[in-house]
Amino acid sequence: MARKKKNKKSVHKKKRTALRKKSRPIRKKLVHKKPAHKKNVRKKSSPKKNRRGGTPQSVALPVRQPSQPAKNISSYDVVLHNFDIAAAKLQLSEEIKQLIKTPDRELRVELPIIMDDGKLNTFIGYRVQHNNARGPTKGGIRYHPDVDLDEVRALASLMTWKTAIVDIPFGGAKGGIAVDPKQLSLGELERLTRIFTQKIDCVIGPSEDIPAPDVNTNAQVMSWMMDQYSRRHGHTPAVVTGKPLELGGSAGREEATGRGVCIALREASKSFKFDLRKTAVAIQGFGNVGAHAARILEDEFGVKVVGVSDVKGGVYNPRGIRYKDAMEHVLETGSVVGLKGAAKITNAELLELKCDVLIPAAMGGQLHARNADRVKAKLIVEAANGPTTYEADDIFAARKIPVIPDIYANAGGVTVSYFEWAQNLQQFRWDYQRVVAELEKIMTTSYAEVMKTTEKYNVSIRIGAFILAVDRVAKATKLRGI
Repeated sequence: MARKKKNKKSVHKKKRTALRKKSRPIRKKLVHKKPAHKKNVRKKSSPKKNRRGGTPQSVALPVRQPSQPAKNISSYDVVLHNFDIAAAKLQLSEEIKQLIKTPDRELRVELPIIMDDGKLNTFIGYRVQHNNARGPTKGGIRYHPDVDLDEVRALASLMTWKTAIVDIPFGGAKGGIAVDPKQLSLGELERLTRIFTQKIDCVIGPSEDIPAPDVNTNAQVMSWMMDQYSRRHGHTPAVVTGKPLELGGSAGREEATGRGVCIALREASKSFKFDLRKTAVAIQGFGNVGAHAARILEDEFGVKVVGVSDVKGGVYNPRGIRYKDAMEHVLETGSVVGLKGAAKITNAELLELKCDVLIPAAMGGQLHARNADRVKAKLIVEAANGPTTYEADDIFAARKIPVIPDIYANAGGVTVSYFEWAQNLQQFRWDYQRVVAELEKIMTTSYAEVMKTTEKYNVSIRIGAFILAVDRVAKATKLRGI
């Protein structure tokens, strides 16, 4: 029998029908699938995703102002933003700009140690040397879970500008290990410090790069570093600063950063015409810097501290919080939270307290576009490194709230580190009175130079400080030759 001839139109129709049926389930899934961005809005934000300081509620809220960033701004982005403005004001060539803003060296090291339970654990450490045009590089070592290359790079850059502002013969460096030191025993901490020192041994030294304490590191950590380095190079106290007095440390080093912040506030009070004895101050962070600042402000300047905080939260008392009471409570309980006679507040609430002066003395990125418009302080003095994003700077400028920037305000620590380094090299010790007098001289002179530059270029105090620093580094670079 002859085969029946198929109708072409019928064949094509069947094919189209089959294709439509095949595609239906896929289209059905797409229709019912919720957009990813809407899912994220409904989720409660985790601390990790919101580490720049925003509240969980702010994730679901619409944008409240044009200057709010669409994405997280890195610490290094903030530093480069301010550098670029300063370089443009100075009309630096592209060659010089690239030369002085790019880090000289970045080192990443793997740190395997045997834990107390016999297991092997590996940590990652960093050391970044930003610029050595004005002298050997200088900068702290921090132990914190959030340490990464971007943060260390930003902090190393800030050290370059900081040392230039106070005109001491150093460049900038920074280092750290991504670790929570509270989870380590003393023995584990020592082993970690010693292997880190071994791994960076080839790039540090009294005339090369001089580490110092920073977040979660102290005089004991510096003692281990000095000892480990000295095992190979002979007794070398000048390899690190921030050591105990018994090992070549300097009088006044522990309080130096906090004292420098207080001097910065005192000088600013003259510029902006307010009486320190009638001033209410809130301090975010009651660690080494914040605690010493609170003590000196109360004892020597007659300032009333109305709010303090630490990682567990904060406390507020409009009548004032005595340093002695707060410190005794911290030593007893491990936190300022629960201090008798003071109301419990969060770290975010502390930044928005009604006060005359706000001193952020904790971690970076605390003041940003999402909370800058709610800050009630009339003056901000930055004791922490990088606590303010450039969006927040714009908001503060529009609200006429002056900001005394970190690269000047917290330079007291590196200044007294310079004194310690000089004492070690000279093998001659200064007394406490001389250290304080020399620090006073440098911080007071530097403030005047920053304000003079600020007025000359008609810019914010932060950009004025950057212009002063970048100009000094650029001149040193040109004189040495490219």
